[in-house]
Amino acid sequence: MNALEAVKVGAREVEPNHRLGGSIRMLLSPGTARTTAGLMALLELQPGERVSEHYHPYTDEHVYVSDGRLVLAVNGVEQVVDAREAVLIRRGARHGYENRSDRLGDGRAVSRAAGPEPRHGTRGDRRAAGDGPPPAVDTPPSAAAGAREPA
Repeated sequence: MNALEAVKVGAREVEPNHRLGGSIRMLLSPGTARTTAGLMALLELQPGERVSEHYHPYTDEHVYVSDGRLVLAVNGVEQVVDAREAVLIRRGARHGYENRSDRLGDGRAVSRAAGPEPRHGTRGDRRAAGDGPPPAVDTPPSAAAGAREPA
């Protein structure tokens, strides 16, 4: 097997983005794995943290909560997503997450390509939680973390 057949990216190799709130690490993306077929992000929310409302105009989002509990709001309607549960959020639906528990909420978000170009991905609102741009799909893993370029 060579790097064209499998690309491994560790969470510690990818700088977290806090723009929408919480910690979002783009694990598999055009920047980290040179893929244009889809995205995989690690979402970590400490107790009381939230990811502000946003939407994806070109793609559905598949979310799997691996540990803890997250409250998901889709177009203003809330539902609880517990560990070992998954939810599908349709393209264009405004959504955000909140950890109202007393332990880490840990999840994975997977979608197909963000859009025709990486800039067509996540759309936030003026109430975004942090500073800077939303999570980028075209940013390579942090060189400081010792990431290796795929061959």
